[in-house]
Amino acid sequence: MNAFSANSFVPAIGRVLLATIFIFSAIGKIAAPEATIGYIQSVGLPFATLGLAIAIAVELGGGLLLVLGVKARAVAAVLAVFSIVTGVAFHSAIGDQNQLIHLLKNFAMAGGLLQVVAFGAGAFSVDQRLARPAARQFA
Repeated sequence: MNAFSANSFVPAIGRVLLATIFIFSAIGKIAAPEATIGYIQSVGLPFATLGLAIAIAVELGGGLLLVLGVKARAVAAVLAVFSIVTGVAFHSAIGDQNQLIHLLKNFAMAGGLLQVVAFGAGAFSVDQRLARPAARQFA
């Protein structure tokens, strides 16, 4: 059987698609930190500047690690928890259709990330590369 089937690419594509929203969200926070700080304060959470720094680290760091498939299960677990917590903290006004959609989006992202937790990074990942025995033999 061919080592690279069409299905070999699916986990990598899934990781990129899941990571994209986190990376773009972090870039938005970096570009306009005052807006994020104001939003955090508007929902009554303390330490808005610290929250901004944590969010950027989780979103950008986690997103990039997920794309590369580095410690993908652990990274996906962190991003899944982050998605649920931020969804509940910022989008819990479910009487507002827009907020309900954002909450459900966060939950759906967590669901996709839990698939990575359950099944790993798949082919075309650093995790998979490190799991393979060394191909070289030294004489």
